[in-house]
Amino acid sequence: MSPADRRPLASRDTAWARRLAAALARSAVTPNQISMLSVVFAGLGAWALVGARPLPLIGAAVCVQLRLLCNLIDGMVAIEGGKQSPVGAIYNEFPDRIADSLLIVALGYAAWVPWVGWLGALLAALTAYVRATGGALGFAQDFRGPMAKPQRMAVLTAACLIGAAELHWNGTRHALLAAAIVIAAGSAFTCATRTLELARRLSEKA
Repeated sequence: MSPADRRPLASRDTAWARRLAAALARSAVTPNQISMLSVVFAGLGAWALVGARPLPLIGAAVCVQLRLLCNLIDGMVAIEGGKQSPVGAIYNEFPDRIADSLLIVALGYAAWVPWVGWLGALLAALTAYVRATGGALGFAQDFRGPMAKPQRMAVLTAACLIGAAELHWNGTRHALLAAAIVIAAGSAFTCATRTLELARRLSEKA
């Protein structure tokens, strides 16, 4: 993977992330295993989300952040740690799509409007498809938002924490439903912004 194909993340330059990645690079753990661990955390988070009770929702928020931690560290171990593998590109993408789908679909069920979760998961996958299409056409991958993966997971984390409080005090799920709608609508808009940018690049190249 070239630097142009990596999502720009400020957290990648933090001291704690570098120390953790360096320690894992010295261990027997592989980047691909870390990528698959992100799916495990997403599955646990989805299971907690579907239950939609205050404590499980807090646990779901923690799982979302652990999933993101795996997504951050796997690439650092692979590239900075010199542990890239021939199939690393597959593990860099496929587990992300699975993890996204598990969490966003579960959010729809937690909000009692399953179709919004399914729609959000489909649109989230399409944002990655447009990005990867640009890369396949020879352009630097476009990670623009407004609802790229970090923003989707930030909305989901906030919804879990606010939803836990809302369920405890009011027994309602408005925060969960609002998050599901925001993720779906934001992902649709992100597909549009990335597609328009890709069309612009292709027109300039012609």
